[in-house]
Amino acid sequence: MRLVFMGSPEFAVPALRALCATRHEVVTVYCQSPKPAGRGQRLTKCAVHDAAEALGIPVRTPRRLRGNAQELDYLRVLKPDVGVVVAYGLILPPEVLDVPRLGCLNIHASLLPRWRGAAPIQAAILAGDAGTGVTIMRMDAGLDTGPTLLSDTVTIGAADTAAVLHDRLSAMGARLILRALAGEGQLLVQADGGTYAPKLSRADALIDWAMPASVIERRVRAFTPWPGTETQLNGQAFKVIEAAVVDGEGEPGVVLDDQLTVACGQAALRLTRVKRAGGAAMDSAAFLRGHPVPPGTRLG
Repeated sequence: MRLVFMGSPEFAVPALRALCATRHEVVTVYCQSPKPAGRGQRLTKCAVHDAAEALGIPVRTPRRLRGNAQELDYLRVLKPDVGVVVAYGLILPPEVLDVPRLGCLNIHASLLPRWRGAAPIQAAILAGDAGTGVTIMRMDAGLDTGPTLLSDTVTIGAADTAAVLHDRLSAMGARLILRALAGEGQLLVQADGGTYAPKLSRADALIDWAMPASVIERRVRAFTPWPGTETQLNGQAFKVIEAAVVDGEGEPGVVLDDQLTVACGQAALRLTRVKRAGGAAMDSAAFLRGHPVPPGTRLG
């Protein structure tokens, strides 16, 4: 089949490569346009852009598709059979969804209708879900509301971060889209009661020590690698990379012992891997040897 692929981040790359290794023909790739990144704010291509160029596939990077007659005409000339969409980042208006002969299939990193929206992996960890997965969905005009075709599940382990789940679900999505294009699955209308996973921002990184320790620990895992979780130590940014819930009580945000155990709204959190501003990530024991944090120190 003739495919148009629409995706931008690293999560979408395994699916693109898997499709290119089959008899299907990926005729064009759509992705986000290059954006300033790094200290020099140099224009940088997204992961899918780099992968598509390495595979020799034409790349399109329009700023928008809604009301874009030029791109709509271009798509119609391609006469694609299916559009494959994975975390593209632009809204596909109905006129674009209708171009592929068999519609557009979306690889979504949750078990729909659970966690529609931009950050389903992080939302599943934050909520303490026991598991999550990938759903192949035929897209409609709604936000992740179209009928589902195939899905598969994974267990969320007690130590799993968003980065770990990202890689597992990305590989799962690549396998599932091949099965969907081979004719497997049956379209089913989604059940009512979907939940929304909003886009994350840097503001989400700030730790509120009044929260229960279990909630903060899930935030640490959910926000790894981005936007991270951080607090203030002696007036400087202090990132928490790994942590464990332990017994303890005290005023939220106050260090309780010489092992970087911090009181929370309920129980306490032992910070096991940290990073101070301008420093390298390290185990807390190594950090404390060079930067003592005495009991009674207030974070935040």
